[in-house]
Amino acid sequence: MFAIAAANGGQYPALFAFGDSILDTGNNNNLATITKCNFPPYGRDFVGGTPTGRFCDGKVPSDLIAGSLGIKETLPAYLDLNLRNEDIPTGVSFASGGTGNDILTAQLQGVLSLPAQLKNFQEYIGRLKALVGEERANNIISNSLYLLSSGNNDIAITYANSPLRKVIPFPQYASQLVSWASDFLKQLYGAGARNVWVLSTLPLGCLPGGRTAAGGPLRFCADFVNGQAQLFNSQLSSAVTSLQSTLSGSNLQFIDVYDALLNIINNPLSSGFANVASGCCGTGLFEIGATCNLAVGSCPYPASFVFWDAGHPTQRAYQLIVSSILHQNTTRLSK
Repeated sequence: MFAIAAANGGQYPALFAFGDSILDTGNNNNLATITKCNFPPYGRDFVGGTPTGRFCDGKVPSDLIAGSLGIKETLPAYLDLNLRNEDIPTGVSFASGGTGNDILTAQLQGVLSLPAQLKNFQEYIGRLKALVGEERANNIISNSLYLLSSGNNDIAITYANSPLRKVIPFPQYASQLVSWASDFLKQLYGAGARNVWVLSTLPLGCLPGGRTAAGGPLRFCADFVNGQAQLFNSQLSSAVTSLQSTLSGSNLQFIDVYDALLNIINNPLSSGFANVASGCCGTGLFEIGATCNLAVGSCPYPASFVFWDAGHPTQRAYQLIVSSILHQNTTRLSK
């Protein structure tokens, strides 16, 4: 990953993250929601063993990408009460665990919708201009890298459980999700963003919670749930390509996280993993949600697990995923 940082050559002055728990670094901590993780054993492998609100034992992709591109080692949450002024020019995360493209997804969990995250970004721009001046702020906004991860919770939670959405055929719902994502990307572009990486969903049927909910008594990967994710991802990829061709000066890229994680799940021994079906701090056998089951314990060997809890990979799995997608997309570091 250090080669990627060298290739960046300081091209991206900052990194900004939007979307869900894949990129959230603690924005949910002070929200009135149960979708939060600012308590042990979360963060046990983070700097100082601190539970920061990252849905992981350690760093999440927003941190790892920032570090790999030589921007900074961790990406702070914009709503972190301890956010320092010196951290602002190099980027923050606006992502909120549990959110999605569908506003109902955020409402069901009491977290920040994408429009709410965009509003925080606009507030951030004003704060940045006050700190560094309008000219430098505009340069940072237009030349930085933006990440978006959304769709996971819309499919796995809202569509799977909400009667308001279940009446809609999934292909139609997927198209609506992509339309909402496209609208958000246009608004982000309107706010000045030009370089955006749009992440696919995870293979949702292979998450521990997905296996428990839909994988049968043997907890196989739920193929129909993975099929829903694949359909959404295919439509999202096409939409990103279309937007790239229509938004002047933009550099929008679709990033395939689905296959990167599925390859690890299907070939765990080659990556040194011993368990692909259960979360390290949450067995996946009983809990459907994403939070750790504290009764399970603190999990002494997270590096041997692909998943940390019922819905999120471990730091080590994320490291491999980020390494894979960055090396597959090194050419995208040149505009």
